[in-house]
Amino acid sequence: MHHTPVLLAEVLSALEIVPTGVYIDCTVGEGGHTEAILNADPGCRALGLDRDTSALATARTRLATFGDRVRLANASYAFMVEEAKEHGFFPADGVLMDLGISSLQLAEEGRGFSFQRDDPLDMRFGPEGETLAEDVVNHYSERALVTILQEFGEEPRARRVAKAIVRSRPLRTTGELAKVVEEVLGRWGRIHPATKTFQAIRIEVNQELKTLHTGLAAALEVLKPGGKLVVISYHSLEDREVKVTMRESPVLRVITKKPIPPSQEEVRVNPRSRSARMRVSERLDGGL
Repeated sequence: MHHTPVLLAEVLSALEIVPTGVYIDCTVGEGGHTEAILNADPGCRALGLDRDTSALATARTRLATFGDRVRLANASYAFMVEEAKEHGFFPADGVLMDLGISSLQLAEEGRGFSFQRDDPLDMRFGPEGETLAEDVVNHYSERALVTILQEFGEEPRARRVAKAIVRSRPLRTTGELAKVVEEVLGRWGRIHPATKTFQAIRIEVNQELKTLHTGLAAALEVLKPGGKLVVISYHSLEDREVKVTMRESPVLRVITKKPIPPSQEEVRVNPRSRSARMRVSERLDGGL
């Protein structure tokens, strides 16, 4: 059994798969979206990118039956242009960016993404990353931690959390960090009080917003006129960057005036999809 990817039917509809079309899945993950794209038309091809070697191994097994119709590369979507040219996927008919963290990454022991286990503070999407969550937690100044928690976690009590983290150093595991945050903020309801802190540190470790900015620019370069850009975001910071890029780019026509959320049925089956928002644009003829 494979995890069903978020907004699957909506993604396929937005991409408008064409015969012999060329598509790039920028965060291939477990390969669910790519599998659906390849199944949509027997003549299309797909390139899957991911920084996560574990995700690529899963996708490679899942997509093996498609043979030469699919290529997988261990790379950030910030290098989409280079990878597309190297593997023969330039220009592309469609680019899909499914942002955020996957269920596979949350579930994998030792990665440090989840506060449900006591794992090392890592949080890197790929082994090439030089900064660990442990570095951020134990070596950033209190002022820097406040900034990260406010900007990347949208944590209203960032100063209290940062002060508690600095006071509790050294912290080595996700369990230790989650306990510190829970003690200073308290706990009410079903959402863990450390959720925003973990999000903020993960974004800093992987430079997610900077990479997203670069990746969106790369997508515009890769797409052929008429090609579709489909982006799924999971928090307001990502969605804001996507919305601004799509609205302000002179080579894009916005198709979705408002972001598309998952259906109530999808949220019921997959509660983690509840925060997903999809935006779609079309590449105009800008000189390709």
